Amino acid sequence: MSNMIENDVKRNSTNSLEDKEAGVTQHVEVADYNDATRDLDVQPGFWGRFLKKDASPAFLDDVRRMNQTELDPKRIAKLERKVDALIMPCLAMCYAFYYIDKTTLSYAAIFGIKKDLHLTGKEYSWLSSLFYFGWVAWAVPANLLMQKFPLNKYLSINIFLWGVLLMAQAASKNFMHMAVLRVLSGAFEAVADPAFVLITATWYTRVQQPSRIGVWYCANGFGIALGGILGYGIGQIHGSLASWRYEFLIIGALCCIWSIVMLIFIPDSPYFTHWFTREERIMIVSRKRHDQHSVDKREWNMDQMWEGIIDPKTYLFFLFGLSANIPNGGTSNFGTLIVKGFGFNTLNTTLMQIPYGFIIVAFIVGAIIANKYMPPNNRTWLMVITTIPTVIGFALIAFTKGMGPRLFGYWITGASNATFVVGLSLVSGNVGGQTKKAVASAAVFMGVAAGNIIGPFAFVDKEAPDYRTGVIVCMCSRAFEIVVILALRYIFVTANRKRDRAVAEGRVTYDATVTALGDVSDWKNPAFRYVA
Repeated sequence: MSNMIENDVKRNSTNSLEDKEAGVTQHVEVADYNDATRDLDVQPGFWGRFLKKDASPAFLDDVRRMNQTELDPKRIAKLERKVDALIMPCLAMCYAFYYIDKTTLSYAAIFGIKKDLHLTGKEYSWLSSLFYFGWVAWAVPANLLMQKFPLNKYLSINIFLWGVLLMAQAASKNFMHMAVLRVLSGAFEAVADPAFVLITATWYTRVQQPSRIGVWYCANGFGIALGGILGYGIGQIHGSLASWRYEFLIIGALCCIWSIVMLIFIPDSPYFTHWFTREERIMIVSRKRHDQHSVDKREWNMDQMWEGIIDPKTYLFFLFGLSANIPNGGTSNFGTLIVKGFGFNTLNTTLMQIPYGFIIVAFIVGAIIANKYMPPNNRTWLMVITTIPTVIGFALIAFTKGMGPRLFGYWITGASNATFVVGLSLVSGNVGGQTKKAVASAAVFMGVAAGNIIGPFAFVDKEAPDYRTGVIVCMCSRAFEIVVILALRYIFVTANRKRDRAVAEGRVTYDATVTALGDVSDWKNPAFRYVA
């Protein structure tokens, strides 16, 4: 992690000042930077205390002043280590629980929930999909509320409610009880992915975002491995309840506990937090001076909303989320049943998820390293490369017969997680303006939800345990995902060339130091360049 920070610092440091008297001036500015009374901006009325606070004009003025100075790489490296220590462990562990939470139904399936709740026909598939109906219904409101309320508090409350609803599912007596709780769980979990992306975009530069998203997304793989271990351990419990009920109770309780940790350690924003001095908070924002991303604001901008609606990227982001998650909706709910169909017993099926989880981590780490050393503007090519193994993996499951090739195919479908990590950095880094970014984020995660709704219904009960139709649908969806990625690349590269040509011909001029802190969309910011 320290080497990663040092490299980030080198790429984000500005040119040296020529003013030889900067030493004296800098001493005066540091004193001003640490004057917290300049930021007093209390919201009027009782309810104003609960709303997100915008950065004060004095804070933004000080950021502009610091933007004219050279940042000390050693101080920035130390500061970023502190940011990493606060944020990365919290997000990573939370994301592990987030994935375990979503796959709990899959483990419950091999522990007898179908029999105990008398699920018939498509009812199990409906339980898988109903979760995402709640997600779809609450995806847009969730993104709007994230812009209105302090992000760490809003996220922590939602995580606590995940856990409560998960524990409540242990008390389900029939399909209807479980269906209602699944819808509510999906609604409260709709905030997770967009909140994690927004937190990463708020605290890290565009250069750093892929590696940091990769760090917490690796917990997806560890979550699968941990879920396998927990599933195996819970399967050994011979108590008064069915094993699947213990699964919901134990994992739900762990989610509730972790929500309190998140509330304590994740800062609200770089503008208001006790974890950093005022000068450090200004440095955190100033080091992002070259990103051309506006500061976080509470206000909803209607012009940016409509721009997001008519921007083709928004719909491609939706299709990216859709095509990536039709397979996810299938494998996250039927993956254990497919593996059991290879010839494993119940407990060994849970153990087979452990190497699958570590393979996912290996693919994500490989993508992070490749992104670091590849030439600029090759992220979309990297996404294509990491998607190809998933197409091959589903083909092996569908068209081969031996246990070995099919299990290997199942494992390498985990490469899709690396694709999604890099894809999320495209969403966070390639949309300017806070409101437009919220629209784009809602679009990709609406696609995620829609894909997870559709995916389970491709798995037909009469085809168990092979589920060949569902596996072929997953394979085709991954192939379509490659087409979507290439379409996004075309838009990014074409737009950059047009903007560079306009600047070279003198038709467009701009001051990057002015546009860097404004709440300006990527379409209206002439200094904005897309990461392809």
